[in-house]
Amino acid sequence: MSGPHVDETGKPRTPNESVRRPLRWGRLIAAIALVIVLAAGAAAGALRHLNSPPDHHEEAFSFSVRRGESVQSIARRLEAEGLIRSARMLSVLSVIHGTQDRFQSGNYLIPSGLTTQMMHDFFLGGRQRLVRVTIPEGWTIRRMADHLERAGIVSADEFVAAAASREILGRFPIAAESAQGFLYPDTYLFQEGLPATTIVTHMIERFFAVVETVYPAWLLLTPEELYEIVIMASIVEREYMVPDEAPLIASVFYNRLNVGMRLESCATVVYVMTEEQGLAHPSRLFFRDLERSSPFNTYRNRGLPPAPIANPGRVALDAAFNPAESDYWFFVLRGADATRHHFSRSFQEHNEATVFYLRSPR
Repeated sequence: MSGPHVDETGKPRTPNESVRRPLRWGRLIAAIALVIVLAAGAAAGALRHLNSPPDHHEEAFSFSVRRGESVQSIARRLEAEGLIRSARMLSVLSVIHGTQDRFQSGNYLIPSGLTTQMMHDFFLGGRQRLVRVTIPEGWTIRRMADHLERAGIVSADEFVAAAASREILGRFPIAAESAQGFLYPDTYLFQEGLPATTIVTHMIERFFAVVETVYPAWLLLTPEELYEIVIMASIVEREYMVPDEAPLIASVFYNRLNVGMRLESCATVVYVMTEEQGLAHPSRLFFRDLERSSPFNTYRNRGLPPAPIANPGRVALDAAFNPAESDYWFFVLRGADATRHHFSRSFQEHNEATVFYLRSPR
């Protein structure tokens, strides 16, 4: 039988002591292991959160990467726009993958719902094919839709439906049942297969960005007041031929509107013929055309038509928001092939000018 247990000092050690000390070390090791597991779980959770897409972007977002721009700069701007949760995480991902100098420059429409890892891959792959498409001033929604369909971007019917979406229109101060007049004509870079709702939203946002530059006080207008100006701009868009005359044309229509005269815009008659009656665009108008029955025909009806007849560009918008001050009441083209108008202060002067330019176009 062996002697009593002794510790390193030579003192006797009881059996209980020899059992309890290993138990205390075991608990300590278990506690440390638990802390490590919890810390690892918390870190993993934090990484999952930072990688997850922000939840407040529902539509595609326009974003440009400048040539030679660093990943850190791109990441900071993405975070500032709310497109990723952490700029640092995107920068770290680029270091891990060795892609710091491989983010491609260009203009992007970033889809919603991208994680930070997916955002990293998005700027590397170039998988998003962008189609350059130009929408001319003065086109209607239907012409825009057909053009976008031919470009392979979106179906015409989907675009038309999106332009009448209550959900989209409700995001903006548009007092109408359609986005006609609020789809800004411009040159865009769109992805093939981009949702129609995204395209329409982007074009409306572009419209309001331009309005902000031509009339910064537009927010003081009611949606109804804004809509009337847009209707006026759509008429001016289809009437002017040289930009410097647009404010004068707007002044003629406002002068007439203010005293209750009919606007008598030929552009509204053409709209009736082409958009409502499905006829070809006329090379000239006859007196019988001026009698066509429609609320859009401003030869028959006083006041503005019930809706815009086109989607105006910057020149027409600027003219409608900032018309010239004039005492003109009439205008007529200076000949069949002319691009400028003669403006008149009286009906007699207008008639004389009409006869003169019809007989000797110049």
